[in-house]
Amino acid sequence: MRALVVYCHPKEGSFNAAIRDLVLEKLGQAGAETRLIDLYAMGFQPVLTPDEWTGYEDAPTNRAPVAEHCDDLKWCDTLIFVYPTWWYGLPAMLKGWLDRVMLPDVAFMMPDAQNETIRPGLLHIDKLGVFTTCGASWWLTFFVGAPGKRTLLRGVGLLLRPRAKKVFAAHFLMDSSTAASRAKHLARVARKMDQLIGTKSSPAPQHTEVTS
Repeated sequence: MRALVVYCHPKEGSFNAAIRDLVLEKLGQAGAETRLIDLYAMGFQPVLTPDEWTGYEDAPTNRAPVAEHCDDLKWCDTLIFVYPTWWYGLPAMLKGWLDRVMLPDVAFMMPDAQNETIRPGLLHIDKLGVFTTCGASWWLTFFVGAPGKRTLLRGVGLLLRPRAKKVFAAHFLMDSSTAASRAKHLARVARKMDQLIGTKSSPAPQHTEVTS
């Protein structure tokens, strides 16, 4: 297993960091080769520049500004996202990573003379994990439509191998979370990771940090 973990949170020590660490621990226990992309730590530039937009379909030249990220994406067979949900969607940093890295001839193929629509380009990926935290409640997130979840599980998910295994877990109402609710959620993340990679669950670590 070759797992790419894309992590997006500005504060080390946050609850999202605890989720990230648990995900990495589970991958290590499974003997997976793992690469971590920590977007804030590396100072990733999320803005698609005018030059990148102009050359968006010029493959493989379009990869040059984000070549290492594209290589990581082509390398993995397991893709995992860990991030906080802000305004019901993806943080700008993570959305910018999708904009700049999920490129034509990397994540998908553009329409051509034989195909009138885009085609999947990540058929080597057969596992997708999405782990997030939400300040809003479950019902309010559901009412709005959970655009962040849809972008990753449906949008990115459609580019993967057909019937790829997918798991999702969200801790809602993070602003009023408790040590017990956070511990319960980490246990749920552990179970979801076991489902994703096919291992038996072990107790999740305790974490008391409130920041989502």
